[in-house]
Amino acid sequence: MIRVLFICHGNICRSPMAEFIMKDMIQKRGLTNQFHIASAATSMEEIGNPVYPPARSELAKHGITVSAKCAIRLERSDYKKYDYLIGMEKRNITNMMRILGTDPECKVHRLLDFVSRPRDISDPWYSGKFGLTYDDIKEGCEALLLHILKTERISE
Repeated sequence: MIRVLFICHGNICRSPMAEFIMKDMIQKRGLTNQFHIASAATSMEEIGNPVYPPARSELAKHGITVSAKCAIRLERSDYKKYDYLIGMEKRNITNMMRILGTDPECKVHRLLDFVSRPRDISDPWYSGKFGLTYDDIKEGCEALLLHILKTERISE
């Protein structure tokens, strides 16, 4: 089983969007039993809070429903539990490394590092551009999934 953890600052916008977009992609490919997908925060600010309503609404526009997801925090022990720890931006990676300590197995990546034009995913909490965030995350999840399928030799 391949285990992927998406991480952002508060775990109420970008990382849960990535979690549920990836779950939708995997489900549509019939690969649900081969993956475990989750998301977490690097901060304590939103712990216990649900997915931010505009993020939930943007996912719903694309036919993706969000279960009873509440924000949780990344823990040092998550390094051993997951194969891929995926941040949304460089600042997330910096904060992830403060929590994790080291990355000897090269599990830590930025989501859009898997696409042809690597970049950060801007935080829609500040920009209000949830549609753009959705598009960027979908692009990153598609590229990450292709990378995993190739690297881990999983057949569809």
